Amino acid sequence: MLDNTKIMAAQKKEAVPSQKSGQKREQRVYLPRTDIYEDDEAIFVVADIPGADEKSTEITLEKNVLSIHASPVYEIPEKLSLVYAEYGVGDYQRSFTLSDQIDRENIQASVKNGVLSLRLPKAGPVKAQKITVKSE
Repeated sequence: MLDNTKIMAAQKKEAVPSQKSGQKREQRVYLPRTDIYEDDEAIFVVADIPGADEKSTEITLEKNVLSIHASPVYEIPEKLSLVYAEYGVGDYQRSFTLSDQIDRENIQASVKNGVLSLRLPKAGPVKAQKITVKSE
């Protein structure tokens, strides 16, 4: 089993104003609760993003940084007014730094019932290859 700190490092950010697609939104950004699992073939990231779906979730990979951004859709019931709230309204954002041990071309993501699941396959060992020498 590989040391996860070498494969992927989490970058934590506390609640800050959201910046998505160059636009500044005046609401909080929350760090989604995340679990990370590993087997011999992949790293699995499971993050809670309640209220978000596949249309409102954006995952980007730039250089070695995998970023998650989700904008939940909040519905206010008609003819009702909020009396008490414990749930904060805002986006979810989290970043992870990946090592070269992750196969970036085959990362998979899905969202179901407000839970984001990422599969980050491990890159196979580099195989030795023979290079043919040609005459000119």
